[in-house]
Amino acid sequence: MGSLCLLLVIFQLSWSLSSSVAPPSSYLCLPNERDALLHFKTTISVYCYRDSYPRIDIESWNKNIDCCSWEGVKCDNMTGHVIGIHLSHSCLDGSLFANNNLFQLQNLQWLDLSSNKLGGSLLENTSSLFHFHGLRRLNLAYNAFDGAISTELFSQLCLSSLVSLGLSGGVEQYLRFDGQGFDMLARNLTKLRNLVLDTVEMSDVELNSFLNLSSPLEHLSLSGCKLHGEFPTQAFQLPNLKVLDLSWNENLTGYLPNTNWSRGLELLDLSYCAFRGSISASFGNLTQIISVDLHENSIEGQIPDVFGNLRKLTYLRFSSCNLSGPLPITIFNLTKITHLDLSNNHLEGPFPNHVSELQFVEELLLVNNSISGGVPSWLFTLPSLLQLDLSYNKLVGPIDRIQKLSSIQEVDLSYNNIGGSIPDFNFDLVKLTYLDLSSNNLSGPIPDSIFDLVNLTSLYLSSNNLNGVIKSDMLSKLTSLIVLDVSSNSLISLSTIIRNVVNYSFPQLTDVNFSGCSVRQFPNFFQTSQLSNLDLSKNMISGGISKWEAEGWELLHSLDLSHNCLTALEQIPGNNLAYLNLHSNLLQGPIPQIPILMKLSVIIFSKNKLTGNIPSSICNLSLLRVLDLSENSLTGTIPDCLGNFRSLQLLDLQGMGVSDAWREHVPVVVREVATGWPSVRLKLGARAAAIFSSLQRARIWTLGNEFTGTLPTKLF
Repeated sequence: MGSLCLLLVIFQLSWSLSSSVAPPSSYLCLPNERDALLHFKTTISVYCYRDSYPRIDIESWNKNIDCCSWEGVKCDNMTGHVIGIHLSHSCLDGSLFANNNLFQLQNLQWLDLSSNKLGGSLLENTSSLFHFHGLRRLNLAYNAFDGAISTELFSQLCLSSLVSLGLSGGVEQYLRFDGQGFDMLARNLTKLRNLVLDTVEMSDVELNSFLNLSSPLEHLSLSGCKLHGEFPTQAFQLPNLKVLDLSWNENLTGYLPNTNWSRGLELLDLSYCAFRGSISASFGNLTQIISVDLHENSIEGQIPDVFGNLRKLTYLRFSSCNLSGPLPITIFNLTKITHLDLSNNHLEGPFPNHVSELQFVEELLLVNNSISGGVPSWLFTLPSLLQLDLSYNKLVGPIDRIQKLSSIQEVDLSYNNIGGSIPDFNFDLVKLTYLDLSSNNLSGPIPDSIFDLVNLTSLYLSSNNLNGVIKSDMLSKLTSLIVLDVSSNSLISLSTIIRNVVNYSFPQLTDVNFSGCSVRQFPNFFQTSQLSNLDLSKNMISGGISKWEAEGWELLHSLDLSHNCLTALEQIPGNNLAYLNLHSNLLQGPIPQIPILMKLSVIIFSKNKLTGNIPSSICNLSLLRVLDLSENSLTGTIPDCLGNFRSLQLLDLQGMGVSDAWREHVPVVVREVATGWPSVRLKLGARAAAIFSSLQRARIWTLGNEFTGTLPTKLF
């Protein structure tokens, strides 16, 4: 994407000013023009946002200095007339009123006020701008102008010399063309070479107006203009066209030309439109093309194998179309390509066995296709490759052993059918920061060399058939690791032995997932880490969690220990928990004392062997959304404070034996509730009804006892 941005900057500069600082003139500027500039200075203010500064400081304009040497001002070397003003990115704030002395500069040839905070209506305030007979370049883009660009405005214009016009909108700019305004522009500006109108609303523009654009046009940019209807194919065939950007017009349809493309086309961006049809073989005639983006269109059929002559192509994105068929072989011979994205299509077939080109490719993305065959080793030897994403395909294994040092930083091969073992990296991927091999058929142990990837921040190995023990001392070598997910590998275990009583440090680690593995002990060596989310569900952890083991965990937000064999919990770990799940364990005795955890919103203690009362400390949890104590042997009364929990969405006390105080002999109401959860039957007593009548947001109350009484209708 970086190459595309650079390309756009180059095109922008090509029609903007040639220099922000004018060369000294041999003539003093004319006094009346100097005074006009000084008057303009007094009508606006200079206001920069924090951390910004003006590119041109008009505060430095001084009447005692020749105005032809002022920053942003250029004079004619022969006559001394001011012919150019370049004040883009200068923090200018205010309006350009029709009587502004700036409009007295009748010899002005180019004016660039882009990327400021100038506002007002173009028709009411700045129409005098369009009376400059010699004006060739006008750039008012990225300001706060508003109102219509109408036939009334263009009926006043005298811009027969204009070759570049930029009116692109910014965050606070709301310009729009009326039904005939653009048609008049297209007919009258016959010398126009550069037209940039990004985000100017053009929903009322008839698309046939584009047929009136003049043949000298080189740069047409209409991104995000709310164009709709079928764009005329003839616009792709303007003889001098180099840049065509129609991106982010979601309701704009049309077809790519079958023949007669503009041979000089360098940039084509139709991303986020609704173009249909196919890519013809004539696409291979665009020998000057540098960047093509067709992302999110309805282009279908095969990608023609015609890339042999596209030697300047650096950026190619055909993602999220409806393309099918084999990968075109010549696409792997692009010598200057830096970004190649064919994701989210129906492409199939294997990679070529050998590729010697692609020496500059930095991003290679083929996500969600039907690519088959093996994962060739040449993918990891491309000298400039930083990101490789082949996830959601039909690749098989094993992965070829990597033979050469690689600069790659991100590898995603998840959701394929890759088998065999994880290759021993042997320091070949020393720059790797992201590795995702999840949801494959990998087997065997995790190689020790993975733990030598000291720059690794994310490691995903879930849903494979891996085995072995991950040792704490090996894991601690990954000092940059943020996310570790080895879940759903039933033969993976975690060593909790700390040799020589060393306190291992995990300075960056925030997310750990060992769900569905064979962990047998609570990993207390994470105590002093920065962990936010820890999932140890569906393991074999037995015994208890001691008070000592529960200390620390200062940043822990989510803890899932469900489906284990825990029998005791002396203390709940962490002081910032929001989610605690101990479902389906063997916990005995009373519910552990719940500290005042202001963020705790989900408590699940269901399907254990807990006894006794619901502790009163639960009343301190003001953000409680889910409380599930079902399938235990709790007794006693339900705390009245539960009726104060306005955010409660699910309360499940099914199977709880309660005192006679709840069994009041009044009529019973039983009602089936249709929710996103399984339907449940509600049976509440009169006292329960009084407590829960305020729980208006709750979706499910499951008490599963012979409570009696009426259920307030406002609960539903």
